Amino acid sequence: MPELPDIAAYITALEPRIVAQPLIRVRLASPFLLRTAQPPIKSVEGRVVRELRRVGKRIAIGVEGNLWLVLHLMIAGRLHWRLPGAKLAGRNSLAAFDFPNGSLVLTEAGTKHRASLHVLTGEEGLRSIDPGGIDIFASDLSSFRDALTFENRTLKRALTDPRVVSGIGNAYSDEILHAAQLSPIALTRKLEAHEWERLFAAARNTLKVWIDRLRTEAEAGFPEKVTAFRKEMAVHGRYGQPCPKCGAKIQRIRYADNETNYCARCQTGGKVLADRALSRLLGSDWPRTLEELEVLKRR
Repeated sequence: MPELPDIAAYITALEPRIVAQPLIRVRLASPFLLRTAQPPIKSVEGRVVRELRRVGKRIAIGVEGNLWLVLHLMIAGRLHWRLPGAKLAGRNSLAAFDFPNGSLVLTEAGTKHRASLHVLTGEEGLRSIDPGGIDIFASDLSSFRDALTFENRTLKRALTDPRVVSGIGNAYSDEILHAAQLSPIALTRKLEAHEWERLFAAARNTLKVWIDRLRTEAEAGFPEKVTAFRKEMAVHGRYGQPCPKCGAKIQRIRYADNETNYCARCQTGGKVLADRALSRLLGSDWPRTLEELEVLKRR
């Protein structure tokens, strides 16, 4: 799922292309994409784009008349900049937003179409779809800690809950926790003061580095290959590869459609966290340390 740095890159690429341009037409290939009936989708056509905003992991396009088009890309939704009037070809093409200088095309891979489009009115409309998580760059250490300790949850779950923190998902939470040298399953109400300082600094620094990097790429060309897996990442998507800090192999916890990647040596004191699928299979034989895991692999 595109997260804060990816959304920032999309907005950087879109601003010079569509701000101050009229939205000529909206073409919907999938009737399930549009989640609102009022105002009608046709009401935005012919109106000039005034501004772009990020609302959590959503992109909000503001047009004349205080109307907003809000796109939520979910897991597999992606945006593409095409020639004016580009055809909506194939099952993956969901919508096109036509401007004089090009068409913004929304696609979504796979058969489970979860991406959404809302047409909303004014600031109140935007607030209605905002999950309410804090903006990491508009917060201080105290408000950050208060938000994450409102409930006693694991750091991984707290960081990825959009009601707690805005814009962070599976990928960048892994990177933040690795930079902070904290376990993904550490409980928020168990952290020491110095650990909160490390976590807050790591969240800000990690996101800033990636926002700056992806925005620079977006200035050179429209981001056509938005992905949660980047070779420059420290742990996310790098299971079995060496940690860039200590050289130990990156571990993982798998659940549902996601997995958490971490370095046991840097983050959990060398303890290998139980993976649900494998721990059920191995039971009491589940390795507790990196050394035990390596012995098990050699059997």
